[in-house]
Amino acid sequence: MLTEALEERIAATPVRVHVPLPGREYDVVIGAGLMDRAGTLIREARPIRRAMVVTDDQVGPLYLPRLGAALAAAGIAAQTHTVRQGEHSKSAPVLLEVVDAILDAALERGDAVIALGGGVVGDLAGFAAAIVRRGMPFVQIPTSLLSQVDSAVGGKTGINARQGKNLIGAFHQPCLVLADTDTLATLSLRERRAGYAEVVKAGLIKDAPFFERLEALGADVLSEGIAQSIATAVAIKAAVVTADEQEAGERALLNLGHTFAHGVERIAGFDGRVVHGEAVALGLCLAFRLSARLGLANEVDADRVAAHLTAVGLPTTFADLPVRCVVPELQSAMAQDKKVQNGVIRFILTRGIGQAFVSDGVDPVTIAAFLQDEGLPSS
Repeated sequence: MLTEALEERIAATPVRVHVPLPGREYDVVIGAGLMDRAGTLIREARPIRRAMVVTDDQVGPLYLPRLGAALAAAGIAAQTHTVRQGEHSKSAPVLLEVVDAILDAALERGDAVIALGGGVVGDLAGFAAAIVRRGMPFVQIPTSLLSQVDSAVGGKTGINARQGKNLIGAFHQPCLVLADTDTLATLSLRERRAGYAEVVKAGLIKDAPFFERLEALGADVLSEGIAQSIATAVAIKAAVVTADEQEAGERALLNLGHTFAHGVERIAGFDGRVVHGEAVALGLCLAFRLSARLGLANEVDADRVAAHLTAVGLPTTFADLPVRCVVPELQSAMAQDKKVQNGVIRFILTRGIGQAFVSDGVDPVTIAAFLQDEGLPSS
């Protein structure tokens, strides 16, 4: 739960949320107009002279001119590599393209990789920064709500594999995260909703009062106090990451709902019919309903979570999805989850709102019965 002092700080923007990892500490700066100050802010964090900006073909035209001018004004010489927008860019071939661009530019180990875009660009560019010359400084400039509250913070980088999402990657912390809230104005309502799933997840993990404030706003949460909500969610994640950087224990809590979500995304083929935040919203509801089924949480909390996500316009049941899932296929997809140990899926479950925990595992037969009760056919 956040202290009153932190909440007072968050009320004004820009705000800095510090991630105090020993030897790898950095700030997440949240506020309006940061794109035009990016060069100065980056130089304050790290004495960088040259950089490779990695972006995509939708974000680049919107922000590259401003970012380029800000970098040049601060004395940072930057080149750019652009990838196609979408989850398909989180792949080995595209990763090698980014690596080649960095090496072709003759960037040195002390030069930087700057990710300008959403979660796909951040994960991709961050992984390239982690492996080129055995590690280069990395700056995140996330432009989607989802990336500002989640993927840009914490140092998880990587690409997808044929077998599932985010299975190839490394932990590589950024030296700075600049979350310019002005970029959210260019997002579609669908993108804002999808990003919001990660905001509400933060409260459901370990801050019930935060969830209650979001719940009180209802659908207005997508516009009212968004900077404050971002900062609160980032502060919650930063505390978890600081306590467990490489997911040996508590950090796994950040995957609440994600075991189901990644399975659904794999079945959908990462083709855009179901975006990550939509799958996470459904996964959050499933995690609460499974917890209630196991007698760990009450159904009232599960109903509250579903009602709030429904009010925001996010999917809460399999019937809300545009893809067909069947029990064996979904269970097979979930079996690739990174929390699997000795063939047993360790779900993130809950004892109530703000009380998530890592389970010892749930019997596959119980999961199959639960999924059937959720409306999935057995074949």
